[in-house]
Amino acid sequence: MKLHRLPLPISCGFRSSSAHLPHSPQGISEANLGCEEFVAKLLDRRWTLLSPDTKIQQIVSSPKQIKEEDGLLKDKSWFNIPNPLLGDKITEKSSPDSSFYVVRDDLLHPLINGNKARKLDAVLPLLEDHSVTDVVTCGGCQSAHAAAVAVSCAERGLRSHLLLRGEQPDILTGYNLISTMYGNVKYVPRSVYANREETLKTHASSVAGGNGCVLSLSDILEAPLTEQIVSSSHPISSAMDDQRSLGNFSRKVVIMNEGAGDSIALLGVIRLVHHLSQSHLLGKEKAMKFVIDAGTGTTAVALGLGAIYFGLPWKITAVMLADTLDNYRERERRLISDFKRHFRFDLDHASRQIDKGVVHWVERYHPRKFGNVIKGEVEVCQEITRQTGILVDPVYTLAAWELASLLSEKEARGDSEVVMLHTGGTLGMFGLAQRYKSYFQMLKDR
Repeated sequence: MKLHRLPLPISCGFRSSSAHLPHSPQGISEANLGCEEFVAKLLDRRWTLLSPDTKIQQIVSSPKQIKEEDGLLKDKSWFNIPNPLLGDKITEKSSPDSSFYVVRDDLLHPLINGNKARKLDAVLPLLEDHSVTDVVTCGGCQSAHAAAVAVSCAERGLRSHLLLRGEQPDILTGYNLISTMYGNVKYVPRSVYANREETLKTHASSVAGGNGCVLSLSDILEAPLTEQIVSSSHPISSAMDDQRSLGNFSRKVVIMNEGAGDSIALLGVIRLVHHLSQSHLLGKEKAMKFVIDAGTGTTAVALGLGAIYFGLPWKITAVMLADTLDNYRERERRLISDFKRHFRFDLDHASRQIDKGVVHWVERYHPRKFGNVIKGEVEVCQEITRQTGILVDPVYTLAAWELASLLSEKEARGDSEVVMLHTGGTLGMFGLAQRYKSYFQMLKDR
């Protein structure tokens, strides 16, 4: 699905513009709203995606007649049901084989990962509403986030500035190539990138110049659109503070956190949860065990919050790939705290559940340093892709597929359905093929 530029709504309903909410520009000032009314108003805004719709497929697994070498997925074969029974018929388990559903968010955009498109769903219209001209963000050399920002900004006439960790590769490929084609890339030494917050601010100030301003997404969310005074790369004198608003700057530069780990990014995924919970899809009554691979963990937290806000019997399990359990839990607490503050809402009857955590964080079946690939995993990805038509990569989505497969075996006769959110990762395979040449060379002999 292509990212769409939508016109401003002309109805008098709730919008993301501060003109309708003078006390809370992007949030909701009536803290005592009921949950359904709150969510309805929260989701009644401009979006990047024309529709939250996504394809849902069902994967059936069965043991191979001839077993291969040991491994979690080496003794399985797969079959894809492209148009499975959903809604009321989702509970009909007629086969002894285990199965799980795959939400195909990898199909949302040809160049942007599904989770990135969801996180940017509410962000880009917000930037447009505030006349932002430039976006500065950061990521690894093969950052899917950086590529998503570059493509999305270019599609909307914004300039993107991408700070990529490390050195420029000899051959541009994958997300790195897309970032270079669509955005302005600068490679940052690893020692400098370690202090990325300061590095982002410094670069954003240089982009803004003498007559520009620099702000964060939190700055936008916490101040009214028509009254906001933001900090310039050169301090604004107090005499001008009452006269000079955001609209007076020649360049308005927004700093976006690594991986779009901001509270506003949760909205697009919450919108997805609302869509999936419709009665003709996954519904609100059936217990679901959602599985997702976690980089920053932002998407997982949004899924968990959405499930709680809508009162869904869904458990969100995220496979930790890039950080420690303590850091993921701390990031979860920060995101939820920011979300409550920015959108002026606290779900009283679920606060205890939220405080306990909205995501179940687990280790990968074969833990390893982030970004590493274990011998044999590329071949497993090839088998899955050949048998189902669904491409998975060994760094991210294979981790979710492994857990979904394991849980589906446990739930073959159980009460819960297993659902994997496929976030994408196609372009990442190109970078991996350069890094792990011997592993990919072996595919030619199969």
